[in-house]
Parts: sequence; structure tokens; C-alpha cells
Amino acid sequence: MISKNRFESTVQGDSLYGGVSPSIFVGTSNYPHVSTGVLSPVGHETDVSQFITSGAWYAENISIADVFERRASLLNSTTTRPVTNVSDTWDGDGFLGTQREIAIADHPVNVEIGLVDRPDIDFDVNPADVSTPVGPRARAESAALAENPHVPRAVEKTLSDDDWNAEGAITYLYRRDFDIYDINTILSAGALGRADQRRLVPTRWSITAVDDIVGRYLRGRIRTNRAIDSVEIHRESFLGNAFWVILAPGKWEYELVEMKAPGSIWNPKQDGGTAITTDWEGRDGRTQYVSETAGAYHAARLGVLEHLAQRGRQAKALILRHISADYWAPVGVWQVRETVRDTFDDTPALAETMHEAIDGVCEHLPVSSARLHRASTIAAGRQATFDKFS
Repeated sequence: MISKNRFESTVQGDSLYGGVSPSIFVGTSNYPHVSTGVLSPVGHETDVSQFITSGAWYAENISIADVFERRASLLNSTTTRPVTNVSDTWDGDGFLGTQREIAIADHPVNVEIGLVDRPDIDFDVNPADVSTPVGPRARAESAALAENPHVPRAVEKTLSDDDWNAEGAITYLYRRDFDIYDINTILSAGALGRADQRRLVPTRWSITAVDDIVGRYLRGRIRTNRAIDSVEIHRESFLGNAFWVILAPGKWEYELVEMKAPGSIWNPKQDGGTAITTDWEGRDGRTQYVSETAGAYHAARLGVLEHLAQRGRQAKALILRHISADYWAPVGVWQVRETVRDTFDDTPALAETMHEAIDGVCEHLPVSSARLHRASTIAAGRQATFDKFS
């Protein structure tokens, strides 16, 4: 965690010198006039990559406490800007221009940040703040690069094309194996889309937008693929979240069912029952906003669609997520995305029918099969035998 002594030794006068910024953050409050900042892990300049939210955190088997420690070590040097017309202000606005370069660079960037005054920062960050993506904040009046960062050629191509819409540019970068986490940072900085439509995108929104856009692209790719041949059950757990992904023969259909245990972060009453929320889409996707499961819906869907695209198949997909009381603070939808991706690394269990698969999984869940069938669109409508899918 960031310490007062470490911060005092790093700040000289009213500037933060020698900072290395691995990423940026754009808030949602007071939209369209938002707080937008440069993130710097003060005192950790030699190992900044560990502070970037990515799939590497899952590979490390990071704990919720570890997430809190890393995020509380990030100093967010912020300023307030309107979200629109960023392409017109990059050259004249040093802060936004520097922020863009940090976002599009392929490595953490050395920066010099001018602070409004010597900040009064609360160094006693509470563990309840783990849900926020950064720790202490300081008001900044300027930011400048201390090096010339390298920008990948594919990113330069999307940035230089003033007529390329954001969805096409996002898909282009994904097809060229850019990490989903890097793409949402680039989008957040307003560096994707037609020139007259480029704007800052709050970090939380950019994450969901990229998951959704890439998911729709992959859904289009699998649309004409042959269906899988049997009912498969894939399972993995992480940070108090258990996921069962049931794939069944048939045309694409997807549903996320979340079961929130009493005492868990989204169902805090200890004496209440398990809460259930669901969202579903058919072959052509959704026409309305995901209301019940929010960003987790798109993050989980991405993992399934990536798997099916790699196999060259399509399927009906039902994801059952059990959120236990061990998930005591939300760390972000990255853990949903990475856990669902990881469910496909092992050989799945097989079932004769979707109904049989659901009954088997319910033996490990705090809800009955009957209740799940009432709550789930796919479970309620898919109790036929495998023969009907042949």
C-alpha cells in the first residue's frame, strides 16, 4: 500500500517526478464533465506491470486482499475535463495528450506530473474501497511525457484513420491479438472512433463496451458453425465465485444466472435467502440493456464465445454463477471473464440432456433444480432429450 513516507520522498515541490504510469482512469461522476487521471504506483517504479488489471492477476491466483493492496498503491493524478471533442484538444491540452500516449503505448510510460498544490491525501484507505480501481487521488494541472513511448503500428493505424468507427477499430485490434484490457484502455482515452466522435469513455463503461463489441463480433463468426455434439459441463472457481458453464447442442443462445448467497457483497443480509438474477439472449442477441447481471453478462459471454470460435462450433450456453460470502468485496468483471475462460482448460463432464446437467449442478448449489428452472429461460425451455438436437 502507498505510504506517506514513500509519497513524500517522491514528490518534489509541487510535482511528482520520475513517475511511471502503466494506465489511466476515467470516472463516471458528473458525466459529461468527468474526473480523468493518470495512474502511478508510487515507489514501485521497477515492477509497475503488476499494478495493471489484466488476466495475469488470475494466473497469479491473486486474492481480494492483494487486489486491494495494489489498487491502494496507485496514485491517481486527476483533472476534470468534458468528455467530448478530445481529438480537437490533444495537441493543445497537455494533460489529455499525455494521457492518450499512456493509453496507446505498449509499455508503462515515464511521466512528470504537475500538481495543483501539495496534496492532502488520506493514506488510511479503507478495505471497503477495494471496489474502486485506484487508491489516493491528487489534483493535477499538467502531465508531460519523460520519454517517447512506442506505439504499436496497428494502434497508429486506427488512430490516424479519422473515418473508422469505434466498433470496427476495436474488432480490428482484437483480430490482431491485442489484449482485451489494452483495447478498453485505448477506448477510454478517446483514441478510437471517427475523429468527430472521439470522446473520453469512463473506464467502467469502456470495459463493458469492449466485451460487448468483441462478443457480438464472435457471435457473428460462429453463427453458421455446426453445433457441438453433446451436453458439456465445465467448471471453475475463483475468489469465492463458482462457475458452471453448460453447453448444449443447438443454435446460439446464452444466459447468465447469478445466485448470490446471504452475506455476500450483493446480498448482504445474513438471514435472507439466496438471491437469483438472470439475463438471456437468443440467436440474434439482445435489443435491451442488460439489467440484472450488468458487466458480468458481457464478460462471461466473451469467454464462451472465444471458446466456441476456437472450436469452430456453436452451442446453447447456460452459465451458473454462485457468489458465496467469501466474495467480500467486488474486484471487477475481469475475474468473471478470466474464470469463465479457464473453465474450458479441462476436459468437461458430459450429460445426456440439459435437464440432467442442470440437476447434477444443482447438487452443488444453494437452490433447488425446480427453482432454477423457474428462474432460467434456457433451463425452463430445454428439458428435451439429446435425440431432439440430432
